[in-house]
Amino acid sequence: MEIKVLAFSGSLRKESYTTKLIKAFQKSAPTDITVDLIDISNLPFINEDLENDLPQVVKDLHKKIASADAILFATPEYNRSYSPVLKNAIDWGSRPEGKNMWDAKPAGVIGCSPYRHGGFGAVNHLRQVMMYVNMLTMQQPEFYLEEIADLLDEKGDIINKKAQEYIDTFWTAFEQWIKKLIQ
Repeated sequence: MEIKVLAFSGSLRKESYTTKLIKAFQKSAPTDITVDLIDISNLPFINEDLENDLPQVVKDLHKKIASADAILFATPEYNRSYSPVLKNAIDWGSRPEGKNMWDAKPAGVIGCSPYRHGGFGAVNHLRQVMMYVNMLTMQQPEFYLEEIADLLDEKGDIINKKAQEYIDTFWTAFEQWIKKLIQ
């Protein structure tokens, strides 16, 4: 069974550690899982005035979410929370009212930071929102990768064996979680 996972990076920075983490997850995905990194940089700010005639980019986002088997959010940490661009994407995915595309989607959340605690605050804040939009979020294992700059080479590949094992452990659990929920 082929499983399609949509991945969202909460950072728009060109050399984003969060996006590099998603790419490491893409490379490490089990053979029956495809991971598509979704560009959220072109989404307009959430605006109820646009909901009667959704912008094409929002319609495209809705189609991608509808076609996915599962969702993977990767978040940096800004002031103990996740990023505004990720919040914007989640909001568009849940609007207009009554058209929540996230509803009952299996989901996982990962966080990273160049500092200590690896995005712990952001991941846990994001989980609250995921619960509200009724995503079926895997609770264990939690994933926070601290001091990520030291774990990557210049191409963005994971060079730390323990970090790679952490990714692999998450994938094992996430794959089982997805399969359990989509059967």
